[in-house]
Amino acid sequence: MAGFFSPDSKLYRFMCRLTDVVKLNLLWILCSLPIVTVGAATIAASAMSLKIADGQEGYIGRDFFKAFRDNLKQGIPMTFITAVCVWAVWLDFQMFSAVEENSLMFLITGIIAAYVFTFALLYVYPLLARYENTVLNSLKNSFRISMKYFLRSLLLVIILAFEAAVMLWTRETMILLVLAGPAFMNLTVCSFASIIFRELEKIPGAVPDKDISDGAEQ
Repeated sequence: MAGFFSPDSKLYRFMCRLTDVVKLNLLWILCSLPIVTVGAATIAASAMSLKIADGQEGYIGRDFFKAFRDNLKQGIPMTFITAVCVWAVWLDFQMFSAVEENSLMFLITGIIAAYVFTFALLYVYPLLARYENTVLNSLKNSFRISMKYFLRSLLLVIILAFEAAVMLWTRETMILLVLAGPAFMNLTVCSFASIIFRELEKIPGAVPDKDISDGAEQ
């Protein structure tokens, strides 16, 4: 029995990771309460998730708050950008449902907007957490990475949708959403992003603070 709880056992490492995710989720919720700081909190959570994905040890609380403070300047604009993107897609589909004539235009616009915004936002928070860059360039690079690694990115979107569906399935599963949902989904994104970033970093001129469109192929 002692072997199961030794620091080298898989069970011990799993429980440590689970504890880290729960802590990270609580910190994210706490720092997101002012609403305008959701972006900064997500960048900080991404910084911690990238460390977890890379197998690096650290202090979740201390490192999270440092990353949160360091990314307030970029995080606050990202809060509004993300909110506007979500609102724009929601509005298009609402107009499609409400308008009887020429409603197809709103459907097409909504689908295109959802496609562009999803892939532009998919890796932007890990990019801001890992690299020094402007918000605009990070959004561009997120979209470029998504297109270059399209199949992986599409798989990531499907996995995220599945995770959200599972956690929203019943009232019981929604407890998972409260305890660890956002942090777990963020860790999923960062696990994909970490692999892609390491591949890009091996290629001269393909690091995400430059134009990566001529970098690694899928």
